[in-house]
Amino acid sequence: MSGTLPRRALVSVSDKDQLGAFAAGLIELGFELVSTGGTRRFIEEQGLAVVDISTYTGFPEIMNGRVKTLHPKVHGAILGRPDLPDDAAAIAEHGIIPFELVVCNLYPFEETIAKPGTTAEEAIEQIDIGGPSMVRSTAKNHAYVGIVTQPSQYDEVLTALREDRFDVAQRRKLAAAAFEMTARYDRAIANYMAGLTSDDDSRFPSQLSLAFEKRADLRYGENPHQQAAFYAEANAAESTLAGAKQLHGKELSYNNLLDLDAALAIAGEFDAPAAVVIKHNNPCGCGTAETMAEAFDKAYAGDPVSAFGSVLGFNRVLDAATAEKLCEPNRFIEAIIAPGFDDDAFEMLTTRPKWKQNVRLMQCASGSAGDSAATDFRRISGGLLAQDRDNQPDQSNEWKCATDREPTAEERADLEFAWQVCKHVKSNAILFAKGGSVVGVGAGQMSRLDSAFIAAHKAGERSQGSVVASDAFFPFRDGVDEAAKAGVTAVIQPGGSRRDDEVIAACNEHGIAMLFTGRRHFRH
Repeated sequence: MSGTLPRRALVSVSDKDQLGAFAAGLIELGFELVSTGGTRRFIEEQGLAVVDISTYTGFPEIMNGRVKTLHPKVHGAILGRPDLPDDAAAIAEHGIIPFELVVCNLYPFEETIAKPGTTAEEAIEQIDIGGPSMVRSTAKNHAYVGIVTQPSQYDEVLTALREDRFDVAQRRKLAAAAFEMTARYDRAIANYMAGLTSDDDSRFPSQLSLAFEKRADLRYGENPHQQAAFYAEANAAESTLAGAKQLHGKELSYNNLLDLDAALAIAGEFDAPAAVVIKHNNPCGCGTAETMAEAFDKAYAGDPVSAFGSVLGFNRVLDAATAEKLCEPNRFIEAIIAPGFDDDAFEMLTTRPKWKQNVRLMQCASGSAGDSAATDFRRISGGLLAQDRDNQPDQSNEWKCATDREPTAEERADLEFAWQVCKHVKSNAILFAKGGSVVGVGAGQMSRLDSAFIAAHKAGERSQGSVVASDAFFPFRDGVDEAAKAGVTAVIQPGGSRRDDEVIAACNEHGIAMLFTGRRHFRH
């Protein structure tokens, strides 16, 4: 600002990350800080000078802090244009000192409603009123005043102020980010309130707007002629792909991210050490064992040909014994996601194999990748589909044996394993498993019988004594007949076909045990 007016910054934030250093930097540049309630106390605790908002306005905070910045001297100092005669006259008449900078972020509404057990009253108290008003006022008047809404902006703003280049272009960029923040904030509130007031049984709001933050521009999409980017939802859990950290390797591609997400979801299904091999968004191998190295051996043996150029997922910290196996000759791995990598494993993977410079190593916290993504969205032409995420645990104690013979304990264990993996295979899905290992997969075929042919072909001789999982019911007995030819001894499927009796009869003829789960797991 020009003239003899003092430099002033209004600071009122909920997120106080990095605020101490930023406030100190502003004071070094000659700014006088004006602040509210908890923010003022925080700044004082840093040993920094700050003016209370009530001292400036001459009006106290009231209603337990609900009303503190909604005052003409505050918004006049934000919206005023000192070079316009009428505005200058109002500024002089009412003792308004214009702000050069407003630093403001909002009450944590989204974080609050994400907590289990949050009441409507608790959520409503986190609806910020003064904050969005100040942000919008400043963003509107960005020709004169700068709006800072994120700790990530602090360094660039301080640098620009020190170098005397905090110009209109930068303030406009900050204003755009501010309007994005208030739009996302208001949309979250609108979605929440719609859920409280809905007069039908649907949990989906009548109006839906989504807000995601761009993390990265990707080299291209599924194919080189398609542009692509990665967006993350607000407050994504550490156990999701958006919460993962890349520790090594070249940049992630669109297809890498899809495959990593699939690997993360499948590995997270198991309590025992588990490894999964993903190719084109389908598991071509998966295994559980007492050690990670054994689990990987089982997973890789599922389909060694398809495993070339694959993405791997683990549900334990990757150790040296497992890394040793990954580095064996004639293996090529695109990316690995795990809760962590011990020092020896990390050193091996980044120095020994031919692909050492390129392999992406991703660290992601253990947990359900569905915790913060209760709704799945899918784009179609002219619209969007929304559905509950298929991440609810199956109640295996409710499964029913439909055949004369009950599965043995060993078969039962393999059936449970096969069912956990099968739900992640593209439909129509048929999966053969044996000894806690996937031995054959038929995925994405138009006919369930074709999927059975492919799974049996992939399994080869390993199909003898295996079990088979089907993501949806067998519409005819031919799928069971084909499995019997391959040496399958037990079947797990949802049941519910008009020809269930024929399928059951086929199993009984072949001496196959069959469980009905009562739940389908289509994955289109």
